[in-house]
Amino acid sequence: MKKGSSTPDKEEAEALHPRNTNALLGQETAEDTFCKAMESGRLPHAWLISGPRGVGKATLAYRVVRYLFEEDNTEDAGLFGGGVEPGAQASTGLEFPEDSPVFKQIASGSFPDLRVLERRPDKDGRIKRDIPVDEVRQLGAFLHMTATNGSWRAAILDPVDELGQQGANALLKSLEEPPEKTLLLLISHNPGRLLPTIRSRCRQLSLPPLEATVVEQLLERHLPDLHKDERILLTYLSEGSIGRALDLNQAGGADLYIQMVEMMGQLPALDSHKLHAIGDNLARDSQGILFRTMSELMLWWLGQLVRLRATRSTPIGILEGEGEIMQHLSSRRELADWMRLWENLTQLFQQTEQASLDRKQAFITAFGRLQGMAA
Repeated sequence: MKKGSSTPDKEEAEALHPRNTNALLGQETAEDTFCKAMESGRLPHAWLISGPRGVGKATLAYRVVRYLFEEDNTEDAGLFGGGVEPGAQASTGLEFPEDSPVFKQIASGSFPDLRVLERRPDKDGRIKRDIPVDEVRQLGAFLHMTATNGSWRAAILDPVDELGQQGANALLKSLEEPPEKTLLLLISHNPGRLLPTIRSRCRQLSLPPLEATVVEQLLERHLPDLHKDERILLTYLSEGSIGRALDLNQAGGADLYIQMVEMMGQLPALDSHKLHAIGDNLARDSQGILFRTMSELMLWWLGQLVRLRATRSTPIGILEGEGEIMQHLSSRRELADWMRLWENLTQLFQQTEQASLDRKQAFITAFGRLQGMAA
């Protein structure tokens, strides 16, 4: 992945996909919960794995199903003739070697007893809005089929939040009448949006944000060429999500953040040349990833300022002088004023995205309103 690129290298993106990821750091408690449930012999048939984006929910789900199928193949040679190949390393916890047959088949999407439901591109390459309801309806029939090795069948919904109303109702039927030796793993970024009847039929497991040291360690593993200062900045901006840190790096988020804070520090003055240069850069990105990243960073920074103003706490910043900039700006207006601005810019950015409005003009408008607040 090239630094500052708005589109990831396809091979790298595939390598980072949870189905290809063996390691899971910082979520040992959640993994131990699954291990104990399996060892008890009373594994709940449905789990709702929730938490912020990018903290390892899907990675945990794939580790669980690999472990489930590998254990069956170790106990009974079945379809694969003995589970782990000769010379492969022994497993630890829910981890199994990447050279095992089950790992390889799940990574390629060809394991017969696992069904993965997720949004996929249509014929034009655009990601669909919801997980197709037909796939959810077919899930019940899949779970009732006899497993190829006579044991478990499993499904991962990633994320279950992206089911429409019809899909959610169809899923309920699978949750209400589960066959023996079936496992449903529902991944959710926002479980509060789900039907209460779905939540009540699942064992709920919440994954917390990752510790900063874990995020930094994962960044060093995935992006070994990343400069230490940039790694520290991305860790700070990630809020405990390695997924967010990687997305920010992909979109050149570190550079965008530095430019944004520098301009905040100049308020109420504005460098018109720099303002237009950044705006042109946002407008040239046909996919809108740079604009989305900049707007998210701006709203996140203003959110920090609002909390600072509300709690009258000491500002925390990662860049030199950033805390002083935030302190100075927060003192210029009352808390209610800053909250209204945050809501106002949130609406501006949403309208720009939804209606495909001029991204450069939206960015200039946002800083114009910030300038008015700082005057």
